[in-house]
Amino acid sequence: MFFRRNITPVSWAAVFLGNPGLRYEYTRHNAGFITADIIAKEVGVKLNRTKFNALTATVKLGGQQVLMLKPQTYMNLSGNSVKQAMRYYKLPLENIVVVSDDVSLPAGKLRIRRHGSHGGHNGLKDIIAKCGSEEFPRIRIGVGVPPVDDYDLADWVLSKLSIEDRQLISDTALKAAAALEIIIMRGIEEAMAEFN
Repeated sequence: MFFRRNITPVSWAAVFLGNPGLRYEYTRHNAGFITADIIAKEVGVKLNRTKFNALTATVKLGGQQVLMLKPQTYMNLSGNSVKQAMRYYKLPLENIVVVSDDVSLPAGKLRIRRHGSHGGHNGLKDIIAKCGSEEFPRIRIGVGVPPVDDYDLADWVLSKLSIEDRQLISDTALKAAAALEIIIMRGIEEAMAEFN
């Protein structure tokens, strides 16, 4: 990967969804945060600059300046951070890639989409509502389907990952980082062809 530290204006944003605080660390809903932390560690940056109600860092990825963004507003208000960053940097929505969990995919499965509905995901739902469109790329990381049909979905996504699933999510986070780079360098079609 070609991540590099940089502080110049950005042309892309990578938004990693999750909930802040130790209580939510390594929960299924924090697959986006897990991905951000893995990328930050690999690149050697810290997501510790507070801006746009989020923890941020700027890196060079695929030849472009990319804002890494971990909203600290809780999942269902993620759109606030995204909208602020989008306005500040005058980014088109198609240059904002959102990384989130997906309960309809097996743990560790990666799915890339050009755009689409929120599919019941509150973070995506808020981003769509605040930004006024579904037209942004997303990388969805499977966190496993609830074990029984009537399992409360909120309890499921806020439950801690098992050691095995945590490893699967971490491995998938590395693939998500590579997919993000391909989206920026060569376009989403190539990323979808390689990772879906």
